[in-house]
Amino acid sequence: MEITGKIIFELERRSGTSARTGNSWASQSYVLETHDQYPRRMVFDVFGDDKIQQFNIKAGQELTVSFDIDAREYQGRWFNSIRAWRVMPAQAPGVPGAAPVAPQAAAPGVTMPAAGAAQYGQAPAAGVPQPQPQAADGGDDDLPF
Repeated sequence: MEITGKIIFELERRSGTSARTGNSWASQSYVLETHDQYPRRMVFDVFGDDKIQQFNIKAGQELTVSFDIDAREYQGRWFNSIRAWRVMPAQAPGVPGAAPVAPQAAAPGVTMPAAGAAQYGQAPAAGVPQPQPQAADGGDDDLPF
């Protein structure tokens, strides 16, 4: 999964030694805020000194974060874990390679072919009412165009 937004906060770095293996570990959490009409916030973790240094995340950066979601049970309660596995600078809108734009929705009753499908005409299904064109004089249409 991926999300794009601005890093608004860096939480304190945590580290320790694994009781099971005896190896040292480090984890850093960050808060990302999206740029939607109603912005959403998400806390994600980067695990391991190597990843923390490789990603070099700072507050104020615009990033695209690829992450995995996992849940675990502890004493009858469940906890979510959102762990980043790739962090890249966000691409500005209109830049080549940016996320593709979703196609416009088709008019009611019109079937759009699947991506990569051959472009053949399709006969309307029997018993399905077909949309009627509006009169050229505008009729009951109150749109300004």
